Amino acid sequence: MRHLTLAAIASLMLAACGGPGSQTASQEAEAKSTAPTGTVMASGIFEGLSTHVTTGGVSIKKADDGYYVELAEDFSLDGAPDPKLGFGNPEYMIDTQFSELRSKDGFQSYKLPDGFDPMEYSTIYVWCEQFSVPLGVATLN
Repeated sequence: MRHLTLAAIASLMLAACGGPGSQTASQEAEAKSTAPTGTVMASGIFEGLSTHVTTGGVSIKKADDGYYVELAEDFSLDGAPDPKLGFGNPEYMIDTQFSELRSKDGFQSYKLPDGFDPMEYSTIYVWCEQFSVPLGVATLN
């Protein structure tokens, strides 16, 4: 009985912390919105870290109104609590964190803050803030 209770608690915690199926339909729609057209300045492919599976492409675009990070349609994260996006050189730099990850898979577009220059960084991370561990990294080229 004790093992069943612990398993149930673990399942509830995973769902509460952004586990699979925890997003609303409006969050999914927002995550998959189309970004403005622009010029691709850098791109890379995610690889998983800390025993997580993180795959797919990422690109940095420059548009008329600033920089955007776009996760490709093939982007996928196996799941983790509290995933965030940020940059590194090459190690993760917490002060570059710019957004929560809106969806664990598919196309997503994120506008970077005005005045932030992503071209000063060599990597982009999916980072678990709750446990301070990297979930995935892509080297930008």
